[in-house]
Amino acid sequence: MAEKQNIVYITRRERFNAAHKLYNPNWSEEENDAFFGKCANKFYHGHNFELFVTIKGIPKADTGMIMDLKKLKQLIKDLITEKLDHKNLNEDVEFLKGEIPSIENLVVAVWNILEPHIENGKLHCIKLIETENNFVEYYGA
Repeated sequence: MAEKQNIVYITRRERFNAAHKLYNPNWSEEENDAFFGKCANKFYHGHNFELFVTIKGIPKADTGMIMDLKKLKQLIKDLITEKLDHKNLNEDVEFLKGEIPSIENLVVAVWNILEPHIENGKLHCIKLIETENNFVEYYGA
């Protein structure tokens, strides 16, 4: 009988604060205001974001872990939160240049940056909470 391999999901939560405005430069100010409302405010607005990174895999026999959470924490810090925390997402974040910094675009960018760095497991989901009522989840392409 084949040995059963249990797939486990493990999640790391991180937080960052950032400002943005939702604005399409190809539209008039009136069109932006009509579509994005207060989120198109020319003076920007901010959020206290919560980022959840979920890895799935089979725990290694010698550690009992899929991935060392200290290493995952450091990857998220170095590659993501240090670049986003207390930044203007429209102007200060290189990996969002040319994109409307919606939470949808942001979560895809985070996935694309983190995914190649995950070892001994597979990136399963990125969840980004913008407000207590608005969040997005991304499971890759």
